[in-house]
Formats: sequence, structure tokens, C-alpha cells
Amino acid sequence: MISNFYRKKLDELLVNCRRNILSVKVNENLITNAFRFALEAHKNDRRVSGEPYITHPYEVAMILAKEMPIDDISVASALLHDVVEDTKFTVKDIRAEFGYEVAEIVDGATQIEGIFENYEAKAVESFKKLMLSMTSDLRIILVKFADRLHNLRTLDFLPPSRQIRIAQETLEIFAPFAHRFGLSNIKTEMEDLSFKYLNKQLYDEIARKLKERKKERDKYIKKFIEPIEKALTEEGYKYEINGRAKHIYSIYRKMMSRNKSFDEIYDLFAVRVILDTDNKNECFSVYGIITQIFMPVPERFKDYISLPKQNGYQSIHTTVVSKEGKLVELQIRTREMHDIAEKGIAAHWKYKENIIIGERKLDEWIKWIRETIDNAGKEDYSSEQLIESFKMNLYQDEIYCFTPKGELKILPKHSTPVDFAFAIHTEVGMRCIGAKVNGKIISLDTPLKSGSQVEILTSKNQTPKRDWEKLVVTQKAKSDLRKYFNTEKRKIAEKGKEIFEKKLKKNKIHINGDDLTRLVQKLKYKDILDFHYEVSSNEYRADEIIDVIQNRSKQETVEEISESINQTDHELTSQERTYNKFVTDARASAGGISIGDGQSSVNIPGLKYDFAKCCNPIPGDDVIGYITKTEGIKIHRRNCNNIVNLYLMDSSRIVDVNWAESGLTEFSGGIRIIGEDRPGILNEITEMISKTYKINIISANVYTKGSTFEGTIIMNVHDLKELNSVIERISLHKGVIKAMRFSG
Repeated sequence: MISNFYRKKLDELLVNCRRNILSVKVNENLITNAFRFALEAHKNDRRVSGEPYITHPYEVAMILAKEMPIDDISVASALLHDVVEDTKFTVKDIRAEFGYEVAEIVDGATQIEGIFENYEAKAVESFKKLMLSMTSDLRIILVKFADRLHNLRTLDFLPPSRQIRIAQETLEIFAPFAHRFGLSNIKTEMEDLSFKYLNKQLYDEIARKLKERKKERDKYIKKFIEPIEKALTEEGYKYEINGRAKHIYSIYRKMMSRNKSFDEIYDLFAVRVILDTDNKNECFSVYGIITQIFMPVPERFKDYISLPKQNGYQSIHTTVVSKEGKLVELQIRTREMHDIAEKGIAAHWKYKENIIIGERKLDEWIKWIRETIDNAGKEDYSSEQLIESFKMNLYQDEIYCFTPKGELKILPKHSTPVDFAFAIHTEVGMRCIGAKVNGKIISLDTPLKSGSQVEILTSKNQTPKRDWEKLVVTQKAKSDLRKYFNTEKRKIAEKGKEIFEKKLKKNKIHINGDDLTRLVQKLKYKDILDFHYEVSSNEYRADEIIDVIQNRSKQETVEEISESINQTDHELTSQERTYNKFVTDARASAGGISIGDGQSSVNIPGLKYDFAKCCNPIPGDDVIGYITKTEGIKIHRRNCNNIVNLYLMDSSRIVDVNWAESGLTEFSGGIRIIGEDRPGILNEITEMISKTYKINIISANVYTKGSTFEGTIIMNVHDLKELNSVIERISLHKGVIKAMRFSG
């Protein structure tokens, strides 16, 4: 038996399921049993807020029932989605109790947890498996959307560091995913809640100003829509018309992109006309009626009915000038279009007997996911490359371009003629030498604009250029270019292989594949292909290995042979001998670093040393040294990953290092910045650094990722204290989400 409190909760969930899940008869027993099971499984668990844990899966199920109503199986899966991860029960238990479908959704949702956190460390095979499981049943990702949304709604109870991580992850991944699935309401709330924790001061400021102007705005909207209502009623239309304020994050993006304050942004709301009709042509008729009342702005007319967005979104967008001279954004759509715009893939279940463009687009996207994962296996993508391709595909707005014959190509915003060429056909892309846009020749790096007619110029003698990889933004172009350059690399490596094998044969040396693999790995090559590729242009590397093998006795192991390649001509048997050798033979340097155990350290003028580029230590860092063959002592930060590996390889080369009190002036320090993409922000930051700290900036690089940018600034600093001060100052700059030290 369950208490009256939970009985009422269950009844409320069932009422929402009956009301909203229209495509199937709701299996209330399934949902009831799932609720009871989850209640029992989590009976001893509490959330960070102190609430019983069951409140979370219950609210996740309620989000699905209200905002993404598909079927009873998805609701039951939402109730159970944390059981496997947080309790003693297994997927096998879920399958036995609730069947295959529920178990697969619960399992998929469990595995997706945390996939985007620290994705560089994720194995590519694991990521591919998870993405494929998502495409096998889209309800998996819908459960995760609901799970993430409820976590965002209750984020106040987590420490700030976790709030920022979850909010950033949501803004980068989950919100764009929701957009791709057409879940407008979910995407909007995710963005606003994430923004609240990433920039609370600005969020509160925009929210306050929207609230202050609500009465004024409502009065203005009412006055604006009165003549529209009158005209549509006289024409006999059945409709709903309303005005709404744009959500906070979209207003923030407008402020950033236009470099204006809140008070300078006028299009803070939109008026939406929803027609109760199955005839989409009536949307155009209503557009004609409204533009008889208000003057339209022609360049701001967008027809997403004839040319739907990739996620199936359909509507007319336009802007008109009100009687008071203000610009007002209008959206005109049918009820079905509205449902699909708000609920995306969930609405497809409701209208599944009709031919829905969105379903076809979604099928195309799922096909793209599978092809991308398949190509990743063939081309040996890193996990970072794979997920970046997904993020790029999620983020991009779309442009519509046409071939000279009128064929439509939908491309991501910022696409170039090279992207367009590969969208036509791989061979067209490979042979591309130029392009004409609306009859005018443009360079291959020129971003295309929506509505352009693009003609690709080709030559049979053309081959892809390396810099094309920096020009293209579409996954197809990137994939085709990567395939081409990998093929070319293999051809060159074959020549290197022939050179190496001839040298082995000439010197009557035999080495099996496993031994050679271990040798090249010791030399820090990724694999034998990389080794052969270098040999093709540098025969000395092959001679070096052959000389080493010839000079070693046959009894020695491959590990000893490999080690000899990286050693000096004579054996270094102890830290003392190595240390003394480098002290004796060192050349003059900028001098003044202390070497020793910290208690009896001494300054050794003239000792040859250098600072490792992998971690770029600066005064104030805890450092350690590694004695190399030709470069003296390499100074690393003590927490550098490479120093750990070096220690494991040969601990006798490790030597304690302390900073000298004088003699060292300026060092290269790097800062990585993540922020909202808007014109001029990088210039603002670099100018602030130069004026405030009077230090020299060596380089500044930035690239955009949807609505955000990531950049690195390399500068000369005196010590860690100064670098940390700069980082702290940048973190407070308007539009900066995060600033941190950059070492690479």
C-alpha cells in the first residue's frame, strides 16, 4: 500500500497521461506499477535538497506527460530512469518486471549520464554505442531531456561549481539537442535556467526589466492585435492570437550580437497567430490581411512553410511597423504547425497519420548520426573529433542556397562554396577551383548567404588543399576531406615502408611486426603508419633504428633497443652520474635556477635548462625537472601529466627544482576564455589587459561554437600571482562565462 500523499501524486500523473497522450490508450497499470517500484527502490534515498528521492523521477515523468507526451512506456521509463544507477536493481530486474522496451530506455538513459562531461577522456567506442542506442529509440533522449530539465529547476541546492558545469553542459549540448528535436519550450527553459547560473547578475537585470515593463507591454500588445482580430473575425477565420515576451537568453543574445543595452532592444516580444485549419495556404492569406493593416518590412519575411527548418519547424515569420512606428515580429502558423513547433518529435506521435515533414527531417538526421559514427570507425576519429562534429551539427542555424538549376541545398550558417560543392557531390568538392554567387565570382573562403544561387567552378586537375579543412563547416565536407588526406597519407607511407624494408633487406636484418610496433611507439609515433610516413621524407630515421639494432646484441630485448634510441651514446646508470654529466657539460644559459631537494639546493650558474611547452611553468608554480639527452633539464609543473609518464619511464632522471630568487623576468602565460559570442569582445579583453597590467600580449586566437566562443590569449607575465590576477579580472568582464589557465 502507498500513502494517501503518493496516491494523489500518482492520480495526478495518470490524469495528465489520459489528457495528453492521445495516440494510444494509456496502460495505467504499467505506470502505476512503475511508480510503486520506483517508490520502493528509492525509499531510503534523499536528494541534496532533503526531499525524498522519488520526487525527482516523479517530476521527470510529469514533464514527459505534460510537455513531451508520447506514450505510457516513456512515462514508466521516466519513473524508473534512476533505479539502475542509484539502487541495487539491475537492467535485468527492470526487463523481468516491465519488459524489453522499458528496460532498454532505462538502460540507455543511464548510460548517457555524464557523457558530455570531460568528453576528451571518453572512449570513442563508448560514445558511438551510446549515440546508436539513442537512435534506436528516441524516447531515451526524451527521458534525458526531462531529467536534465528537472535538475536545472532544482539546481539551487548544488554547490556553485556543479551549477556552472551543469549549466554550461546544458547550454552547449542539451539545449541544441532539444532544438534539433523541435522541442521549443524545453529548449527555451533550458537556455534561460542555464543562463541564470552562468551570469546571474545579467539574468536578474533582464528579468527585472521585463517584469517592470509587463503592464506597458501587455497594453501595447492588446492595442496592436485589436485591428488584426477584427479583420480575421470578419473574414471568418478561427484563430488564436497572443503576444509574448521573448525569453531572457534570446534577449541576452540580441544584446550581445547587436552590442546594445536592454533599453536599446525594441523587439522584445512577438505576436503569434495560430489558425485552426488544415490548409497551410490560409497562413499566406492571413499574412496578406495583416500587411494591409501594418506596413511589412520585406527583408524580414521568412517562409518556413515552403522551406521548413531541419527539425520540421514550419511558420511564417515577418516584421511589421506598428501605428506608433515600432517594429513588431509576427509568426503565422496552423495549430498543427504550432504543436510541432512547441513539442517537436513528441507532436509527431499525435499527427503520425499525416505526412509530417519533421519526421522525414528527423529520419535524415538519425541517418546522419549513423553515417557519422560509421565513418568514425573507418577513419579512426578521436572521441573529441566525433563529439565536436555532433556539436557543430547541433549548433548551426541554417541557410538556403540554390544550384543554377534551382536545386535547394540547406547548409549550416557560415558555410562556404567548398561546403556547397561537397553538398552537391564529393567529386564536385574535390575538383572545386572557384564559385559564382548570383553571377559574381567569389573566393572559396567567402561565407554564403541565404537565398543565393551558387555555381561551382571545377577543374579535372584540381585536388583538395590542406587549408580547406579550415574553410568548411559541414560534416560531409570535413569527412570527405579527411578521407582524402588520410588516403594520401597512406600512399606516402607506402613509399616510406618500401624505403625501410629495402634498408632492412640490404643490412640483412629481420624484425617482426610486433617488435617494430613497440619500437615506433617508444619513439612516440602513433603507429607504424606515422613512422613510415616520416621515413618517406626523412630516411635518417630508418637508418637510426637500423644502426641501433646492428649495434646491440641479439639477446637484448626490444625495450632495451628502443631505450637506446633515446639515450646518450653511453649508459646513464644512476641519477648521480646523469646529474653530474649535465652539470659538467652544460652550456651557458639565462642561469639562476636552484637544483636540489629544497633543503640543500644550490644555484648552478651555466646549467643548461629549458621550460616544457606542455605545461609552461612560471614562477610560483610547484616545479620539477627531467634530465633529457640533448636539452639539459626540462622544467615541468609538478602536476603535469607528462612528468608522471616520464617518472614511470625512468625515475633516475627526475631532479628536484626550485625557483631562484632573481634572474628570471618574463614567462609565457596562457589563458583560455569561454564567453558569449558578440562583436568586439576579444578586443575589449585584450585592451583591458594591456591597459591594466602593462604586459605584452603575444597572441590571441578565438573560434566560435554556436552562440559562444572559445579563445586563448598568450602573454608575457612575471609570475603565477600576476597570471591569476589577469584571469580573475577577465572572469568579471561582461560576456565572459569562464576564464582559466591555458597550458598547452
